[in-house]
Amino acid sequence: MLLKLSLTGIKGRLRDYIVLFSGLVMASGIFYMFEGLATNEAFLKSNSLVSSVVLIFHLGTVLLSIITFVYILYANSFLMSMRQKDYAMFMMLGAKGRKIAQMVFIETFVVGIGATIVGIAVGIGLSSIVQQLLVKQLALKITHFAAVSTKGILFTIVFFMIIFLLAALVNAMTIVKKPILNLLRASETPTPAIRKTVTLIFEVIAGLVFLAIGYYMMTQVMKLAFLALVIALITIVLGTYFVFHSVLIFGLNLLKNRDSIALKGLNNFTLSQLSFRIQDYTKILSMVAMLFALALGAITVGLGFHNEIPKMTNVTSTYDLILNNAQKIDTSKLKSLDSTSDVIYTQKENQDTIYYDQSQFDQHPLEAKKFVASYTTKKVYYDGKTLKDNVTALDELRNLELPEQSAKQHQFLSHSEFSALNAAPTELRVIRVADFMKDKTVLSQLVDENVKNNPTLGQNKGGFSQKIVIYDTYNALFSGFEFMGFFLGIAFLTMLASCLMFKILSGAKSDIQRYAMLEKIGARRQLLSSSIRKEIGVLFLVPGLLGMLHVLFGLQMFKSLLSEPYNNLWLPFLIFLVLYLIYYGLTVWIYTGIVMKKTA
Repeated sequence: MLLKLSLTGIKGRLRDYIVLFSGLVMASGIFYMFEGLATNEAFLKSNSLVSSVVLIFHLGTVLLSIITFVYILYANSFLMSMRQKDYAMFMMLGAKGRKIAQMVFIETFVVGIGATIVGIAVGIGLSSIVQQLLVKQLALKITHFAAVSTKGILFTIVFFMIIFLLAALVNAMTIVKKPILNLLRASETPTPAIRKTVTLIFEVIAGLVFLAIGYYMMTQVMKLAFLALVIALITIVLGTYFVFHSVLIFGLNLLKNRDSIALKGLNNFTLSQLSFRIQDYTKILSMVAMLFALALGAITVGLGFHNEIPKMTNVTSTYDLILNNAQKIDTSKLKSLDSTSDVIYTQKENQDTIYYDQSQFDQHPLEAKKFVASYTTKKVYYDGKTLKDNVTALDELRNLELPEQSAKQHQFLSHSEFSALNAAPTELRVIRVADFMKDKTVLSQLVDENVKNNPTLGQNKGGFSQKIVIYDTYNALFSGFEFMGFFLGIAFLTMLASCLMFKILSGAKSDIQRYAMLEKIGARRQLLSSSIRKEIGVLFLVPGLLGMLHVLFGLQMFKSLLSEPYNNLWLPFLIFLVLYLIYYGLTVWIYTGIVMKKTA
């Protein structure tokens, strides 16, 4: 009977429960996506240079567990705000508190477990889709990745069962202990927000000072190392809290005191609404701002590593393609390259010695790169005489040769002496193209053909003399970081936007009377809808802007790792904006449906 009554209650508020259910599905799906990675040690170790990456992910599991727990608290608060009056009515009709508690327990647990099972299925699908998209779009090389993780499934089920069991017990105990009158009027109980002006000004100054110190410390990471990180973390967390606890309230008060703004439309009501609830939102807004900064930072740094690959490749290599025994190469593929330089050095050799035509090097000197500073090189040119007399220059040539050739003695002869040698000529061909990334596929095919023609090159395809090998090596090294950054950044952004959405929706019931009264005294529904959009817009916009500001300063810490940490920032910020707009629009739509009943 209780199960039937619980299911009937869910059916009666199906739209609200669909919102709750979909949010919980997203939470469990994201949790599974993370755990699928965190429990796959083979994936983490094979796709990262950092040996402690597994420990980092286990720490990330703790962080995600805390976020998920907070998320479920707000989702649970949304559920209770919908059902408290219903439970009070049951009690007034004679239902015993123990039975109501059992009904609450069943509703909470059934919805939670159902959402977890569906969420795991969604998480498996999302894991596969995200992996394919990232590998395809970023050309990542990912190994040992599996969308279906037995450990991830078990961990997710156990975690959410415990969380929903606790939530169900808390809900049941709350309903039993609360008097009926409090349940009926719970949504009408205001939250006091009395603040002294002196305290408010002090907190405003403290918040700005803390943020300034934190941002400055981010620029001093190279000098102060770990100490700068600790100070930055503490001061930025404190500064973020004070921004929402004081600076935002101070700004709202200033706007309310400007008649040109406050008396326009329903702005005074909107500003009062924000001032009224901002204290209650301080913690969630602070958490959202900080963790959005971490999420955006993860995406931005991941993209930064992706951008570094071609730069590091260009710095390391001189030529885009080296062909040994080039006379055997298919010329049709060579013609498809947009080459800017194509030089052939003719070779002749016997068992002990390899001979070159010195005049060819005099006409087209061998090029090499010498490091000056990070990402800075200068070109060095070696003519025939230099190669003949300079061991360092000769080593540059040896790097381009076949393994069996580089071990031989080298002689550089005049053109006539070289022509007089009785040996079959072979070609060493070095090519430079206008755009390596554009011709990368053809270059890779030519390198593979070069290996077929010269089996002694082995699986390393000539090692770091071939640019495509250098590119593939760096791509393999950094792909794990890119994948994790994008994967986890998107997951955290989705989770935190959901947290904020449910926090706002959990207070929607208390606003029904206010909007009803405004409508009764003549406020147009268009103005009321505009007020809702502005109010929720501020609650979404402010932590988002502060989070982005944290990222902009936080990228200073990566200047030693990334040559241009601020390059292509539009992509992670665009992902952030699109996600935010989706959740903002969804929140406005649901909130409007709760506080403003449709007219016939």
